[in-house]
Amino acid sequence: MGFNRVLIASNTYPADALELLKKEVYFHVIPHLEHEPESLIEIKKRIKDVDAVIWNVKHKFTKELLDIAGPNLKAISTTSTGIDHIDEAAVKAHGVKLGNTANVQYNSVADVAIGLMIAAAKRFKEGVADIESGEWKIGTNQTLGQDIVGSTVGIVGLGSIGQAIVRRLKGFDVARFLYTGRSDKPEAISLGAERVSLDELLKESDYVMLGCPFTPETKHLINKEAFNKMKRSAVLVNYARGDIVDQEALYEALKEKRIFAAGLDVVTPEPLPKDHPLISLPNCFIVPHLGSSTLTTRNKMAIIAANNVLLALDGKPMQCPIN
Repeated sequence: MGFNRVLIASNTYPADALELLKKEVYFHVIPHLEHEPESLIEIKKRIKDVDAVIWNVKHKFTKELLDIAGPNLKAISTTSTGIDHIDEAAVKAHGVKLGNTANVQYNSVADVAIGLMIAAAKRFKEGVADIESGEWKIGTNQTLGQDIVGSTVGIVGLGSIGQAIVRRLKGFDVARFLYTGRSDKPEAISLGAERVSLDELLKESDYVMLGCPFTPETKHLINKEAFNKMKRSAVLVNYARGDIVDQEALYEALKEKRIFAAGLDVVTPEPLPKDHPLISLPNCFIVPHLGSSTLTTRNKMAIIAANNVLLALDGKPMQCPIN
């Protein structure tokens, strides 16, 4: 395997994973700054005749890149769970193995989701703004938020992240857990979560947590019609993908107080322009896609991606294959 060549498109690829690759293959790292066309030009120059690619960028991996890479390309691994930035049909048509890093970042993402839930419900953004402006409210004028105790939490997509969220929220004395998805989840029984329709989840939930994959079917799943079904006291939390929410409809729902607040780890586009209307809203708490942003999690993700391509180049199944 020593003569195989691996292209790594990444801002910062952890040293432990590079050491793993160094023992088996030649590799080239392209430091990548999101959305800069120069980086994509460099990728196109370097991808020709490589045997594998580790894709840790927002750029779409397209049929054009597959054609430029040529017949030597045998494997691609993302360093993410989602593969919406990969042309999966084109990869399959080229006979290239595809892998991701599923089931490693769920704890980290669940922590961020609950942090957003608390921050949005307790109006942290407004509280910090009051302190910074010298208008710290006390007593009856204090900024009032929503409780988690006794609430109904609805999770759209009870995957590994959603399950981790439920396990954590058990300690918050949540009254009821609802979830929606294409099929029953066996884990829901022990978690005490009830499967309902999306309409019922939206109508009944005090907290709507978005954890479903981004697909053509889930694009703008949460839209104006959905917001009109939610409680005026509801808090929306999105830790999945920005395009699952119609952001124009979200802006109107928050501005007109049709829902109480939103906590977002993901938006469209990323990065969000600093003058984007959502940023101006006091009841919209946004963080810059921090879901998997811990040293331990990112190292694990990088090592899985490295193992994915090394195994594929050795003619073996990937550690985390996309079927």
